[in-house]
Amino acid sequence: MKAFGKFLGLGLLGLLLIIVALGFALTHLFDPNDYKDEIRQLARNKAHVELTLNGDIGWSLFPWLGLELHEASIATLNNPKQPFADLQMLGLSVRVLPLLRREVQMSDVRIEGLNLTLLRDEHGHGNWEDIGKPLPDPNATASNQPAPAEGAPAQPSAQAQASSERAVKLDIDSLTVNNARVQFTDEQSGKSYGAESIQLSSGPIHDGVNTPIKASAFLSASEPNIKARTELVGDLRFDRKLKRYSLEDMRLSGETSGEPTAGKTVTFAAQGQVLVDLGANVASWSGLKVSANQLRALGELSLRDLDKAPQISGGLSIAQFDLRTFLDGIGHPLPATADPAAFAKLELVGRLQGTQNSIAMEDLAVKLDQSTFTGRVAVEDFAKQALRVQLKGDTFDADRYLPAKSDEAKGAKAARQAEVKQQEASAIAGAGTTPLPNAPTQVAWSNDKLLPVDRLRALDLQADLSFGALTLDKLPITDAQLKANGQGGLVTLETLRGGLYNGTFEAKGTVDVRPAVPQLGVNTRINRVPVEHFIKRESPDQAPPVKGLLTLSSDLTATGNSQKALIDTLNGNASFTINDGVLVNANLEQQLCQAIATLNRKQLSGEPRAKDTPFQELRGTLVVRNGVASNPDLKVRIPGLTVNGQGDLDLRVLGMDYGVGVVVEGDQRAMPDPACQVNERYVGVEVPLRCRGPLELGAKACRLDQDGLGKVAAKLAGNRLKDKIDEKLDEKLGDKVSPELKDALKGLFKR
Repeated sequence: MKAFGKFLGLGLLGLLLIIVALGFALTHLFDPNDYKDEIRQLARNKAHVELTLNGDIGWSLFPWLGLELHEASIATLNNPKQPFADLQMLGLSVRVLPLLRREVQMSDVRIEGLNLTLLRDEHGHGNWEDIGKPLPDPNATASNQPAPAEGAPAQPSAQAQASSERAVKLDIDSLTVNNARVQFTDEQSGKSYGAESIQLSSGPIHDGVNTPIKASAFLSASEPNIKARTELVGDLRFDRKLKRYSLEDMRLSGETSGEPTAGKTVTFAAQGQVLVDLGANVASWSGLKVSANQLRALGELSLRDLDKAPQISGGLSIAQFDLRTFLDGIGHPLPATADPAAFAKLELVGRLQGTQNSIAMEDLAVKLDQSTFTGRVAVEDFAKQALRVQLKGDTFDADRYLPAKSDEAKGAKAARQAEVKQQEASAIAGAGTTPLPNAPTQVAWSNDKLLPVDRLRALDLQADLSFGALTLDKLPITDAQLKANGQGGLVTLETLRGGLYNGTFEAKGTVDVRPAVPQLGVNTRINRVPVEHFIKRESPDQAPPVKGLLTLSSDLTATGNSQKALIDTLNGNASFTINDGVLVNANLEQQLCQAIATLNRKQLSGEPRAKDTPFQELRGTLVVRNGVASNPDLKVRIPGLTVNGQGDLDLRVLGMDYGVGVVVEGDQRAMPDPACQVNERYVGVEVPLRCRGPLELGAKACRLDQDGLGKVAAKLAGNRLKDKIDEKLDEKLGDKVSPELKDALKGLFKR
């Protein structure tokens, strides 16, 4: 037995030496470069590809089956002169003996200068689809195709092939790709995409073992024009039997620029643990960290139903960042706002839900500057840009986020303020002795565009917002609720309501941007809100012309896309009542006193005293036509006095022109000056006033109407003459005639 073992060992050693000798002889005496034509023909017949070998072939046999190709290219048989892939060098070695066990054990695999060109033609056919396909036989038909020989082995099924592939064990020491390039061109869309200077290196590649990888490339796209530099590192792990693939400790970084960023460079990074399980049709990204310039986000994402309709879920948190600076850095700057510091602070956290066509942030918490919002924001259809918003905020100052006024608008405002100041300087409060102010001429409104028409036409919106405190046009609204929807260019404000200075208001309306010129309609209800808060003033310290509790109902329409255009085309109706009010710095009693002194042909002894005139009620209706509101029935109730008026409010220049009559109802109160003592002769007499000038002046722009006052004086003189005649008749006739005859004689003088 010992001798047999000895002879067996010597035999095996001899066999090994013979194999080594054969390998040496084959690799040194046999040159594969002499058989390039046979190799090309073999590639045509078996692999159905056109193989071009311009460089040398290097090889080894045992214990490694080594192969090294230089200057090679591959094309389809349909288009052999246009290779879809070429390379400068491919080097690999396969251990021979493990192949007998269906194990692929490779040493280092190196690929240098790979150039992959993919093309989809105008018919949608890709050149890669013909790889491995033989040329069609022009003489073959479906009826004369040769039938499989009897007893020939059947072709293996796809399931059997897949099982065979899964049984092969892959084992590679390392993979290195240098200076590779991939170019894809789609002639149908005219778009192209590319990856250049691709560098890839890996550690040992084994099934079920972490493989360190590092890759970098320069990416590009034609429409839109984008360029990016990327680098990826991580540990790749795969299990082909379970169809599980993971990239642990993944770190992706780089920078990009192009048309979407207006040529500005954006630095980005992402990291986390990525898992794809094709067996369970799920994927996940845990420990997610993403950054783009100064934006930082954390979270976790998961995908399910990968084989059907993938659905995404997870959580996302974005740390506080400057939204204005960020958007400017990615080439999408925000328009200038009334407050330059608006959008300086933004942070959010929420739960993400999405499908292929939609995305939603549930349980959303957002902090924008000094405001906090909670609720839901979703895009229910990407194609339709269907935006759905349900948010509840604590406080929000909307004025800060309105577009900043242009220089033209600022100039127009300054010009009108100068005109108002000039008129106010010449109007002595309550005196009524200066000339009547001129009607204003400066336009009070801006030509700046108000509405983003193109965006509104594409908008599909449903919004439901509420605020604990909302500031809008400097009005502090409490418990505000806003509901709006928009689709196809028609935006409907279902309601905007809330509390305002212990009163209430509600507005409804529509914005129709489907026509070339936008059309607006608004319906407003205001209940017992202090009117002074609606009156524009140059500064908060400036006194308003009138105070009181306003109740207003209006229904108005307008067309245009600027303040000026909307006011110029404003039409509709309104009614208003102001209760428990005050005409500020306007003493109607002083105006009345001046009129009575004039009728008494006396001079006032004291200087006019500027003080307010309280009133019980001021009411009227407005008919608005092209920016001019006609008020035919102004009524003001003042204790002892009634004020009637009619006139126009020119909203285009915020001017007024009124005729006003002040009537003494019978309260013969003590006047501040003996020259204007009221007696029974003035009861029921209407003293005429004319009010003209900027609306901000209020009653300070009112003066005695001298022409009307002359008519009143003539009427009073006639009444005085009649009284004297009646008195004389009573003295002369006494009881000599009957009362009926006496009245008849008095009636003659009335005529």
